[in-house]
Amino acid sequence: MSDTATDHDSIDTIVFDVDGTLVDTNYHHALAWFRAFRAYDVTPALWRIHRAIGMGGDKLVAAVGGDEVEDRHGDALRDRWSQEFDLVIDEVQPFEGARALLEVTRSMDLRVVLASSGKGKHVDHYLDLLDARELAHDWTTAEDAEQSKPAPDLVETAMRKVGTSRAVMIGDSVWDAEAGERAGLATYAVRTGGFSESELTEAGARRVYDSLEELREDLARVVEDR
Repeated sequence: MSDTATDHDSIDTIVFDVDGTLVDTNYHHALAWFRAFRAYDVTPALWRIHRAIGMGGDKLVAAVGGDEVEDRHGDALRDRWSQEFDLVIDEVQPFEGARALLEVTRSMDLRVVLASSGKGKHVDHYLDLLDARELAHDWTTAEDAEQSKPAPDLVETAMRKVGTSRAVMIGDSVWDAEAGERAGLATYAVRTGGFSESELTEAGARRVYDSLEELREDLARVVEDR
């Protein structure tokens, strides 16, 4: 965005990634993608799929399977992934401290925006799990942006929805950190998505936390650390 926050602006919004940050989904997604690839006789190693979790499905198929797989099966693979994920979504749980983190954010008079690239029905499920509709000022889904992370579109859309450029981002993946940086936001990360501290800081995260509880205890510093 051209209208980004300066060091003299006060933060009024926190943009939270959802998958892997507030709800424990990354490994469910990896397994669903693995099963989808296998349905088309493509067998990538699960660890390779995990490393791509956090980028949108519009990019993941080519990143994991290559351009030929994307050209031949991309849309069908994405449809199959959705079907496979639907079979395990009831196993998904919020991370410990997720709702408390949102509550503390609101208590600091900060706006909460949930920036998800998930399908609308999945985001609705997460909102219900977190009981977050009363806490979030707004949220995004895959339908809200032309390109998914690591492109900045979803982050920029999230900020436009609440009319701010004075935000920080919280995420769990290298793709979140890259998207936040491209959108002009300082990004802070938690290790809940399975990425290492060094990977997250190299991707642009200012600080990395082991848990949402640790982040919550440091939230005032995150907001003030311009």
